[in-house]
Amino acid sequence: MSVSRPGELAVGSQIKIAADVFTVKSLSGTQVELVDGLGVLSIVTLPALLTDPSFALTTPRPAALAPQGELESMPLEALEQARWWERHMLELLTGRGPDGAPPRPEYDPDARSLRQREMTKCEELAALGHGTSLRQLQRLRRRYETRGLWGLVDGRAARRPGAYTDERVFEAINWAIHAETNESTGTVDRLRRRVEQHLQANDVDPSKVMPSRPTFYRLVKRAARGRHTFASAPTRRSLAKRPGGPFGTVVAVRPGEWMLVDSTPLDVRVMLDNGIIDRVELTWIVDWATRSIPSALLRPSTKAVDAALLLARSLTPEPMRPGWAEALAMSRSVLPHARLLKVDERLRYAAARPVIVPETIVCDHGKAYRSAAFDNACRAMGINVQPTHKGSPWEKGGVERAFGSLNTLFAQYVSVTSARAWTGAARTLTPARSGRCTNCRSWSTNGSSPHGRTGRTTACAPLWRPAGR
Repeated sequence: MSVSRPGELAVGSQIKIAADVFTVKSLSGTQVELVDGLGVLSIVTLPALLTDPSFALTTPRPAALAPQGELESMPLEALEQARWWERHMLELLTGRGPDGAPPRPEYDPDARSLRQREMTKCEELAALGHGTSLRQLQRLRRRYETRGLWGLVDGRAARRPGAYTDERVFEAINWAIHAETNESTGTVDRLRRRVEQHLQANDVDPSKVMPSRPTFYRLVKRAARGRHTFASAPTRRSLAKRPGGPFGTVVAVRPGEWMLVDSTPLDVRVMLDNGIIDRVELTWIVDWATRSIPSALLRPSTKAVDAALLLARSLTPEPMRPGWAEALAMSRSVLPHARLLKVDERLRYAAARPVIVPETIVCDHGKAYRSAAFDNACRAMGINVQPTHKGSPWEKGGVERAFGSLNTLFAQYVSVTSARAWTGAARTLTPARSGRCTNCRSWSTNGSSPHGRTGRTTACAPLWRPAGR
């Protein structure tokens, strides 16, 4: 149930005189132009129109709605009190009782004036133990007519932190938080001093506008929420680089149209050729159209020649390795294996890893990808190189997310993982057992198979010797 505010006579308003309905076309001084349903124009004077006993305005303005989300954040007790007053205001203005009950005679708008109804409502509230003066009731009625239910809410419950703080303080706080992006992580006290210095530089006396210390802490906590102002500096800077929204999307409609390449340290400790146990770097290519991994390399550190070799491997079939499940063979996939054998006999014993010719390679500004060797290799193969903007990893988010999948679907099942934070690493190192050394190619082939994943690779050795350089 709702109520409308008293209408105002304006251009476009609909009025009723006797049994006829008119629309106000224009108002000029004391003259009013009216148009009926047939389009006939008539002119009457404003005093004559308002003194006509049959005059009625049929298009009153609707009552204002509460601010978006404000009522939901109100205390339940204050909201129930406002709704209790709303039921009385509805009966006072419209005569309708709660839940659409028929009007009581003492609140009938056609039989009693607004003043009489207000006095009756004051007497009723006093009998119920809610004594209210006539002036207070009229003030609530006017607020309800102009602001709706929000006008009946207790203003003390609607107050928000910082409601009485100078706007220049808010601007200075936001400026100081933004300035902390590339600074070392500090405290709120340091931020407060910077806010005061910023106010002084703008000819504002901090002693007159700065809130109390507890209020300032609350304002800073609300303004810095989710920005890591007083936490990790790398996270803070990474979040500051995040764009407000995507400028557009790239849709790959065929394999090789868009391929993403990147490198990352693998969270698995392995044994190198020289017997040293250390981490290695994984470099691979992700095809954006098929979400497959055409080629991958593991090296102690990725060089330009490794990146060029990665392109060549994506053009050649991956042979089946000893110990691999038969389900990883290309002959077991949904690809037309018999027809492909006529094209290349090497596919007879190939794994179900797609052979894709790259058209466009998207890379970052790593030394291996912005080198002459990588550019020459791409030029020789007719591949277009599309570097991303510096410090913009989201422009190749597909390969970045694939690294996370590698850690959750493969690396964490290896007993000797090297967590980026040493709190998650294994306590002891188990030497590699003969015959149990596996290859990450098996996992990548399992994940990029055209017929889908065949299940988690279970033969994960604790230590893995990568192929020599």
